[in-house]
Amino acid sequence: MGGAGATCCSRRPVRRRWLGGKMAAVSLRLGDLVWGKLGRYPPWPGKIVNPPKDLKKPRGKKCFFVKFFGTEDHAWIKVEQLKPYHAHKEEMIKINKGKRFQQAVDAVEEFLRRAKGKDQDLTIPESSTVKGVMAGPMAAFKWQPTVSEPVKDADPHFHHFLLSQTEKPAVCYQAITKKLKICEEETGSTSIQAADSTAVNGSITPTDKKIGFLGLGLMGSGIVSNLLKMGHTVTVWNRTAEKEGARLGRTPAEVVSTCDITFACVSDPKAAKDLVLGPSGVLQGIRPGKCYVDMSTVDADTVTELAQVIVSRGGRFLEAPVSGNQQLSNDGMLVILAAGDRGLYEDCSSCFQAMGKTSFFLGEVGNAAKMMLIVNMVQGSFMATIAEGLTLAQVTGQSQQTLLDILNQGQLASIFLDQKCQNILQGNFKPDFYLKYIQKDLRLAIALGDAVNHPTPMAAAANEVYKRAKALDQSDNDMSAVYRAYIH
Repeated sequence: MGGAGATCCSRRPVRRRWLGGKMAAVSLRLGDLVWGKLGRYPPWPGKIVNPPKDLKKPRGKKCFFVKFFGTEDHAWIKVEQLKPYHAHKEEMIKINKGKRFQQAVDAVEEFLRRAKGKDQDLTIPESSTVKGVMAGPMAAFKWQPTVSEPVKDADPHFHHFLLSQTEKPAVCYQAITKKLKICEEETGSTSIQAADSTAVNGSITPTDKKIGFLGLGLMGSGIVSNLLKMGHTVTVWNRTAEKEGARLGRTPAEVVSTCDITFACVSDPKAAKDLVLGPSGVLQGIRPGKCYVDMSTVDADTVTELAQVIVSRGGRFLEAPVSGNQQLSNDGMLVILAAGDRGLYEDCSSCFQAMGKTSFFLGEVGNAAKMMLIVNMVQGSFMATIAEGLTLAQVTGQSQQTLLDILNQGQLASIFLDQKCQNILQGNFKPDFYLKYIQKDLRLAIALGDAVNHPTPMAAAANEVYKRAKALDQSDNDMSAVYRAYIH
């Protein structure tokens, strides 16, 4: 860490207006512990540090570069949104009781204990929580403005100024273990907007709307668990499983008719259509004002058809497929891609905060489906390339572990790369993202390219390898089982 970026505004006295009104001028400088507040998010403990050499200070902003405790994040914070840590510790602890917030405070105290009697350096202890400073209790913190400080939406520059690291946190936030109970169905459901950052797994103020959820597979179970944990009232339905915790719905139509907003997350276009158009399906429960949010990864034509039939009955429709896997679903760290009814998107705010770390609104219906397929096309192709590289290393007498070590030290280093390679080396193909579903997404992405006469040769090649893996009975294993297509 270095450069002059943080020193340009690091020694000037600052006057701020927070909760209690005007504050006396306080001098802040490099190395100070502070409480930092960004946009609509609540204060979080951090330390003023030098920014990376290649990171420029935002124009026209008097700010410090702050690294936050209990996370893997740092950000430029305006000087008026900073308070000295020690002077305001008791005040902040009183107004925020979240688990992650307490872990962050504990990290500060541990840092202070280690620094006692030593020269303090600029190193913050390794994170003890899941990465994402804005993905903690900050989601629903109610910041009380003064008369001269009106409530504002999240800083539109949030994604530009917040830098997430790629290192894996020391201790991941554990997925909740509370089970859900559902009953088996007795009968046969143009302009691109700026990204809207949400936050996850904190003291979220749940909507008072009744929430329904259809489909409790790898992704759905984790999503519903987080909705329940954050205080939402949820009625669930699934075709087969029996689990505990939420209210019960006998059919998709019943869930939709008794809830204000109903979410659905199923496997493919056919399942999505059957859920809506089939016997006792979603459409039978739609009335004017009822809201339906489809979180399935499907093609744009399917989601457009579903939107049309829902709206024709007076309902409101939003597509919101999610990027992630089972672990991220359990941890409430999904990325949500939404399109359709912007008002419904806003109404889903607390739900999206409970289930994900970030959401994007992408405009008209179909855009989210297209973007999701592109994202999964890239991911699926990358996974196939990883498997190809590992097997090539093996057959040429090279160490697969050494290959992974080299990749982890280079530009391709990522949690995804490390986890999938470790799974392969350990022979652990327990599904985190079903192989059959990534192959389905590759197939749909290739069709998307065909529809606009755009070549997708890399995806097409990867798709053939996944089809080979499916022929080897790997469909219900993790996508990393594509490795087996190269060794048989």
